[in-house]
Amino acid sequence: MPAPTILVVDDEQLIRWSLKDRLSDQGYRVIEADTAASAIARSEEGVDLVLLDYKLPDGDGLQVLKKLKERDPDILVILLTAFSSIETAVEAMKHGAYHYANKPFNLDEIALLVDKALETTRLRREVKTLRANQAQPYSFDRIVGASSALVTIKALMRKVASSPASTVLLTGESGTGKDLAAKVIHYNSDRAQKPFMNITCSALPESLLESELFGHEKGAFTGADRQKRGLLETADGGTVFLDEIGEMVPGLQAKLLRFLEEKTFKRVGGSVDIHVDVRVIAATNRKLDEEVRAGRFREDLYYRLNVLPIMLPPLRDRADDIPLLVEFYIDSYNTEFKKRVRGVAPEAMKRLQTYGWPGNIRELRNTVERAMLLAEGDVLQGGDFTIGGSAAVRLGDRVELPPNGIDLEQLERSLVVQALERTQWNQTRAASLLGLNRDQIRYRIEKFHLEKANTH
Repeated sequence: MPAPTILVVDDEQLIRWSLKDRLSDQGYRVIEADTAASAIARSEEGVDLVLLDYKLPDGDGLQVLKKLKERDPDILVILLTAFSSIETAVEAMKHGAYHYANKPFNLDEIALLVDKALETTRLRREVKTLRANQAQPYSFDRIVGASSALVTIKALMRKVASSPASTVLLTGESGTGKDLAAKVIHYNSDRAQKPFMNITCSALPESLLESELFGHEKGAFTGADRQKRGLLETADGGTVFLDEIGEMVPGLQAKLLRFLEEKTFKRVGGSVDIHVDVRVIAATNRKLDEEVRAGRFREDLYYRLNVLPIMLPPLRDRADDIPLLVEFYIDSYNTEFKKRVRGVAPEAMKRLQTYGWPGNIRELRNTVERAMLLAEGDVLQGGDFTIGGSAAVRLGDRVELPPNGIDLEQLERSLVVQALERTQWNQTRAASLLGLNRDQIRYRIEKFHLEKANTH
């Protein structure tokens, strides 16, 4: 985030120089004007605060104040005057001045007043942002990036959002933003005023997942002491997001297919068909065509879901978007952590763009968050970033090749294989041994084409 810009307007050069010298030392960008006309002209350069003299050669400060407020009602103006009176103060406040200071003034007091005024500006902008987010929390602008691949995908998502299609399939690696894409499609469609319901298919056992989706009747199973509406019924008119659809067991796949074909379902333990109108957005990081060939996913369900497929690319394939994403997260965390980080050093950014990001956008976001929490300067350096989980090295560190002629690829593969074998191929436990998360070890299993039969 760039430093706030302050416009100092006074016809006395010594005053302008004194204010500029003090405020520049505090990290602010200071520009100057010595007349009313030049003040109006320079205010168009993107100004956060104006220190405005009451008496100018070609007009008075109140006239300038009125024009500044007409152009930008949110601009903050502190009036500087050697002719202080109650009438002057009242008139200045009436026309929107933030405060006024008497000449001769104390530089320390002016500096404190400037800090308070700029904090007010920051809070006002924050409130505006929050209101905009509440009005449209999932606009297409939330999908950050300008690469050709992302531009194409956003155009496709716009078409899908405005279409009457009842099924959409989002594919791509974990962490590529499938959940965000689902919400953007929903909230930019004519279903936006209706519910958006989501469930992760791998998070629940089969019986509980069926009840969550379709609901159940009282007495349908032990513990069903009352009737319950499922997500499909609750979301009538809206959208149901089925994350990790590739993990759904075959029995539920058949019931889901029937619903998609007929738009009706029965609650668990029920006999009455219930009709609802919902759009189903399914997401998976698995390659469903391969799952079909392996007999783990129903072919007919795959074709029913795959009417409108959208594949979200991994972050390593859109490295040009990384600076925009980093800037977006820095702005967000500046607000959340009350920091003033201005950006990333060029060498650190270059390394961020060349890293493979197996955890994709989620990993990048967490990496920037960690750097923002720990960094002491206002520009993030390579040493502020730690990538690849708890076992990783900082970007600024030097990595030495291991001895005995083993290259890094071989060493990495060997460590992954050992962790998997020690945990009987339990990916979560193996990831924990290596200081990785599940997405990161899945990426390495795919990268090295690891299966139990070929690990030796």
